[in-house]
Amino acid sequence: MKFTATQIAGILEGEVEGNPQIAVHKLSKIEEGEKGSLTFLANPKYTSYIYSTKASITIVNKDFVPEQSISTTLIKVEDAYKSFSKLLEYYNQVKNNKVGIENPCYISETASYGDEFYLGAFAYLGDNVKIGNNVKVYPNAYIGDNVRIGDNVVVFAGAKIYSETIIGNNCVIHGGAIIGADGFGFTPNANGEYSKVPQTGNVIIEDNVDVGAGTTIDRATLGSTILRKGVKLDNQIQIAHNVEIGENTAIAAQTGVAGSTKIGKNCLIGGQVGIVGHITIGDRVRIQAQSGIGRNVKDDEVLQGSPALNYGDFNKSYVHFKNLPKLANQISNIEKRVKGEQTKQ
Repeated sequence: MKFTATQIAGILEGEVEGNPQIAVHKLSKIEEGEKGSLTFLANPKYTSYIYSTKASITIVNKDFVPEQSISTTLIKVEDAYKSFSKLLEYYNQVKNNKVGIENPCYISETASYGDEFYLGAFAYLGDNVKIGNNVKVYPNAYIGDNVRIGDNVVVFAGAKIYSETIIGNNCVIHGGAIIGADGFGFTPNANGEYSKVPQTGNVIIEDNVDVGAGTTIDRATLGSTILRKGVKLDNQIQIAHNVEIGENTAIAAQTGVAGSTKIGKNCLIGGQVGIVGHITIGDRVRIQAQSGIGRNVKDDEVLQGSPALNYGDFNKSYVHFKNLPKLANQISNIEKRVKGEQTKQ
């Protein structure tokens, strides 16, 4: 796909300074720009590159005034970074604007879908599936029986959405994600063997949720596992049965949340965090990477460590921890002196 400077300026409501007909077909960093590419300048640290970049078009702030001659065509906007992000979003929409049904694939006679629907090859739609408008389901995806999917949803290749799952509008499910697998429910008997507890609930994903590649979200034993509006999950996260995650909470990769835990709104949870089951985490909580959470957490707490401490307390304690060898030597020396004095007596 090629776009001229005039077309891009129209999308961004910007002004062209240079050749309005010059065209680009790819994106680049400003320091790696080459002919036919589009880049941007937002960070002043990179200003020097605008005089040497070979990018055909560069998006800049309106107040940018070159101090030397430049070869790149400028598009001047209010905020170069936001405009470039907007352009990336537009590019993705155009790139992913697939429509139609590829073969081979399977669509149950009782499944239904809306306008502008795309279904990739080898995908599967089960019984009573209901899908809204402008939904894209990429190859090798599985949509189980009785699944409900809203409008403007993308399900990337290889994702698996088990039966009874409900997904809202404007969601993205990345490749390899598994939504609605059985929760980890087993009971031991007298012989130490485990019997499976039937997992009869479902998963509910509200609007504007992103689920990363390889992430797994288990169905509830009873009721629902729920991701509220605006939740953002990174890759390779495990969300167990009956967990509820509040609006606009973001969780980084390799975090695990055990069953029936409730996480509040607007939380930020770092990578490789472990959270035990049956606890409540408040709103606006910040949890640093590799922390272990084993207790209820109040609103606005900031935690680090395993088991996690208040962030400030952790840093103070870590200072003493680093000094333990020195303190141990000091204690050892004191003991030697005391013994020496006792021997003299």
